[in-house]
Amino acid sequence: MLLAAILTGTLLAGIGSVWLAALLSFGVLSRYTQHMLSMAAGALLATAFMHLLPEAFESQAGAQDLFMTLLAGLVFFFLLDKAELWHHGHEHHHHHDPHDEHNHGHDHGRDHSHPPFAGTWAVLTGDSVHCFGDGVLIASAFVADLRLGAIAALAVLAHEVPHHMGDLMVLRQSSSNRQAALLKVSLAGAVTALGGLLGYWLVDQLHDYLPYFLVVASSSFAYVALADLIPQLQKRLSARQTAAQIIWLFTGMALVTLVSGLAHGH
Repeated sequence: MLLAAILTGTLLAGIGSVWLAALLSFGVLSRYTQHMLSMAAGALLATAFMHLLPEAFESQAGAQDLFMTLLAGLVFFFLLDKAELWHHGHEHHHHHDPHDEHNHGHDHGRDHSHPPFAGTWAVLTGDSVHCFGDGVLIASAFVADLRLGAIAALAVLAHEVPHHMGDLMVLRQSSSNRQAALLKVSLAGAVTALGGLLGYWLVDQLHDYLPYFLVVASSSFAYVALADLIPQLQKRLSARQTAAQIIWLFTGMALVTLVSGLAHGH
């Protein structure tokens, strides 16, 4: 039952996020991209602070150790972002006119919308590794509680959508075939299920460390929301557009709470 739930959750998050990204990039939902970013940020923050962290702190683990893990997780994801930025900036320097440097301030670490840096396979490899890690985090949450697993899967789906949108843009620039791009990114997303399988085995073997897995998952979600999504929303907007952002942010939080209530009911 638990393994089936993990596989369902990881496949839904891994492949479902790719197809939603394709709808936002190519389809009828393309005009709602900013709303989706706001909703994803709200969903991630609610998952981290209202569900994963409280679950971890209900364990026998010491609060100081858990906060240290949270801090270490945030620093780790920051360094990971810096490494990605450095690599992309290095490749960017070799492929682009140096007079374009003034445009770089508007680029974002996870924005892959400019031309491919080291070819599409580099993008797909990075995406696969990222999805594998997501799978482990989802499995950790499912092992702790089925309700928590469902929420984590939803949060991963939400935060992977903008990431996959960037990947699809890169692949579309290197190939005119939209279907091939979608298939390649879907296969990378499916790696989430492999991470889920390893996570199921790993967390089962290291059950005492489950609170720490949950805290690392929460640090991942909080970092993506605060460092990746919200900065993209920090633009000078009209009062109406700002209100829409806030409403969609709270919608993301409400969605997580709703999923939690439904899952808890079962």
